[in-house]
Amino acid sequence: MKVTATELPEVLVIEPKVFGDERGFFMESFNLKAFEEATGCRRTFVQDNHSRSRRGVLRGLHYQLEQPQGKLVRVTKGRVFDVAVDLRRSSPRFGQWVGVELSDENHRQMWVPEGFGHGFIVLSEQADFLYKATDYYHPASERAVRFDDPEINVQWPDVGELSLSDKDCAAPLLAQAEVFK
Repeated sequence: MKVTATELPEVLVIEPKVFGDERGFFMESFNLKAFEEATGCRRTFVQDNHSRSRRGVLRGLHYQLEQPQGKLVRVTKGRVFDVAVDLRRSSPRFGQWVGVELSDENHRQMWVPEGFGHGFIVLSEQADFLYKATDYYHPASERAVRFDDPEINVQWPDVGELSLSDKDCAAPLLAQAEVFK
């Protein structure tokens, strides 16, 4: 696998080896030993999640203050623009973001460590988004930062009309949000 650090060095793009021919392809989507050796991240994944969304759906920017989740994310159908935001107040990169296109064609994955907010927007007609999480979903500590916060200034691709949950529309700006120390 090929691992590339992003502008936020803790956030990694992972490209597994894909073996393809006229019949299709094969890839090992996850191997704990290979993941740890290639990334230096020693994590235990305890939960797998799968969401399906249509074009224009924007989910995020989500995180959990207690039981923070590291996420290894990928797309098995369609295309998304995936975003991680550094929400560690003690970090020199606090409030900075990075975005990567993930698709069923490029097979890229993104490692979003604990302490980062995460979100994505669907670019294709439909997308299936899968992620492994390092801790269990904990609704009481779930938080979000507003997707269009001008302080963060994520440059979301233009997909026309956006579709957001009521919770994401009501998320606070970074200046008012509870974040990591």
